Amino acid sequence: MSEDRWNTVLVLGGIRSGKSGFAESLISGAPSVRYVATAVGGEDDPEWQARIEAHQRRRPQSWTTEETGADPAALTELLRQAGPGETVLVDDLGGWVASVLNPARQPNDDEADVAALAAAVRETAARVVLVSPEVGLSLVPVTPVGRAFADALGTTNQALAEAVDAVALVVAGQTTWLKGQAAPVEAPRTVSRPIAVPTPSTPAPPPPPATVVTPVAEPEPGHRPEPAGALSEATMMLPLVASGLTEIKPGMDLPLPSADAGPDARERLAGLDLPGGGLGALGEAVEFAAATQGSVTPRAWTAARVVVIGGRRTGGAVAGADTADVERRIAEAELGVGLIGRLAGQAGADISVLRTPSTGAMEDGPVTSEQEVEAALRDGWRLADAAADAGRDVIVLAGISAGVEAAATAVLAATTGAEPVATLPRVQVPGARFDDGAWMARCAAVRDAMHRIRQEPRGAVDILRQVGGLDVAVATGLLLGAAARRTPVLVDGPLGIAAGLVARDLASQTRHWCLLPEAGTLALVKQGADVLGLTPVLQVGLDLGEGANALAVLPVLRTAVGLAAAQPVHPALLGEVGDDGLDDGSPDDDDDEDEDDFDEDDDRPDLPFNTAAFNTLSPRTEWGA
Repeated sequence: MSEDRWNTVLVLGGIRSGKSGFAESLISGAPSVRYVATAVGGEDDPEWQARIEAHQRRRPQSWTTEETGADPAALTELLRQAGPGETVLVDDLGGWVASVLNPARQPNDDEADVAALAAAVRETAARVVLVSPEVGLSLVPVTPVGRAFADALGTTNQALAEAVDAVALVVAGQTTWLKGQAAPVEAPRTVSRPIAVPTPSTPAPPPPPATVVTPVAEPEPGHRPEPAGALSEATMMLPLVASGLTEIKPGMDLPLPSADAGPDARERLAGLDLPGGGLGALGEAVEFAAATQGSVTPRAWTAARVVVIGGRRTGGAVAGADTADVERRIAEAELGVGLIGRLAGQAGADISVLRTPSTGAMEDGPVTSEQEVEAALRDGWRLADAAADAGRDVIVLAGISAGVEAAATAVLAATTGAEPVATLPRVQVPGARFDDGAWMARCAAVRDAMHRIRQEPRGAVDILRQVGGLDVAVATGLLLGAAARRTPVLVDGPLGIAAGLVARDLASQTRHWCLLPEAGTLALVKQGADVLGLTPVLQVGLDLGEGANALAVLPVLRTAVGLAAAQPVHPALLGEVGDDGLDDGSPDDDDDEDEDDFDEDDDRPDLPFNTAAFNTLSPRTEWGA
């Protein structure tokens, strides 16, 4: 049995229930998976081939596919030979039963085949997930062949349910554990290789690997939080395979969100059954969610990951910074406590923390090397891949770095020509006091850096190497990787804005996957967001720190997106009882002589709204059903 106390799982569900996707999510963090395809035939069926291809595109490239074909014994033998370090996904047992019942194999002891498979599952040393259709809730087939298949599959499901450690039932995408419970295998994530300080005489030790924790929200009365499970286990190195990335360079062609779903969702808000002005500024979040999900009725984000990037600098950029306090906050995030841990726990998010080594002083020369920048970009891309592979549907970018404000100001000045003195945030120390001397030292550092690079190239890697640093490089790679994986990112501080400005020179599509939930108080963030075309959803004036601002308002954004999807069209906008309300909602102009009460292809007149019928409707009647 594995460390997280499960070895074999049976996932049951009906057609299009989401059972395959759930089964894949259980093992998405495994370094490699043997995917066993049991289906045979269908070469002349385009729709069936399209389903197979959709499954293939969803699998990571690190998975290998094996086909058992028409030989049911091949699956049994494969499970017997699988070793303790292997992970096997069988999808699905319906194809295996069809092979068992193949007339070419008859007469045959089919029950013996089922018993042999159950024994192999019970004795296997590998981690195994089996997917199978649930036939117990369907009608009895009307043909002898259909009844034989349902009987055989039901017998197989019962035998395997008794043999495995855990059984899950998936209905409409929702999972219920019928036996035991299996925690997902968390995707390994780490820095790909140590990033050294550019000064050869003072090499830095290798950075620790990224850690992932699942903070637990403070329990409400009667509430029992779920355990962290495998999310807090040790991690290991993960190759860049999920996105097929080979090189990060300018002009990358990354996906764009849907150009139609967002505007259509915004237009749809005007007709919803909401009082007054409706969702107001929160419509920005609904439009963003719709575009990134490609749906006019998007779902609220339910699985968030907070990526905390901890960086260190030297020189004037860190004037007035308490480096010990910065280290304390990073350590708290690694443990899932402190401000980030509390907010993440309340939002149901897990936290991934990645530290970068200290970099040089921007006023003296390049803060890092080109090779180290390229490595950091890949590290950030890996963080996005890991979040997507773990099933996270939104990333919150957080930064806890000494001197990141000065670095972001330098990036803004170098890429847009902004005046550093007007955008560099003041230095605030505990007790709500400002250290103007430290602020002037930071201004001088940025000024000297701008003077030093005045004739230097201003490409993305050049900016990161000269003034940005490794934490900005990791954040840039994260934005690129998230766009490649079609994963939205919430940014709210200097690190995210600086990364967005650099990322747009590598792939302009990245900014369309970013949302600014809260404008905050920093002119640096507001001006950089304006350059990127990011409109803040809210302007509460929070100043909790990067990532914390977004986490604080995330529940509000979720509520808005959920309401937009759940609320029906306002009854006054329905043309007749039973109207689905999906038209543009514009009233007919009875005085327009060009309008006709008859459709061109329909000889039935348009019906006015039936008030009498409306008054007789049950309060439970749902519009648009």
